[in-house]
Amino acid sequence: MSDFGVPEPANLSDLSQESPVAETSVRLALPAEAGEIGEIQVAAWRSSYAGLLPEDVLADLNPAQFAAQWRAALLAPGEARNRVMVALAGRTLVGFAAITPSDDPDADQQRDALIAELAVSPEATRAGHGSRLLNAVVDTVRADGFGRVTVWVNSTDDVLRAFYTEAGWAPDGAHRELDLYGDESVRIKQIRLHTDPGTE
Repeated sequence: MSDFGVPEPANLSDLSQESPVAETSVRLALPAEAGEIGEIQVAAWRSSYAGLLPEDVLADLNPAQFAAQWRAALLAPGEARNRVMVALAGRTLVGFAAITPSDDPDADQQRDALIAELAVSPEATRAGHGSRLLNAVVDTVRADGFGRVTVWVNSTDDVLRAFYTEAGWAPDGAHRELDLYGDESVRIKQIRLHTDPGTE
């Protein structure tokens, strides 16, 4: 069993024997899916950070390194409310979201959740997978007892900001600037959005 209480198949071919399967779905991630999560994260980063990060940096992103980190996180999530969710089209993993208690300096870790990552494969965008993931995230943080959920987005990413604001999220006034190399050669400005997960 994985730490999320779900069976971890020896390989994903074990899952292929199951039927029927929903056309689209969202569920907790399996450690065996870390490789696919790493591939999606790298593809999404290369798309969203194009023009912000040097091309050689984006080209050097290694899905295997991301996958190793995700597998370790899935096998030993630490805090009970650390969650990784995946979106599927049939049996194909097309997106994922990672949720954790917020570590922002002004956050209350008992009350405030953070979407650390939400990504959809560039080939699977505009098919509703991101919205299904976001809805599942809000449902999950509500069930986990959080009173607020936040996410950081690049200030220049109008598409991503619109995705959240059209779902009812809004800026909370917080902003930050990431110095990626510590030498001020690459700086990325971000703003924080938030929403109230509400009650059942």
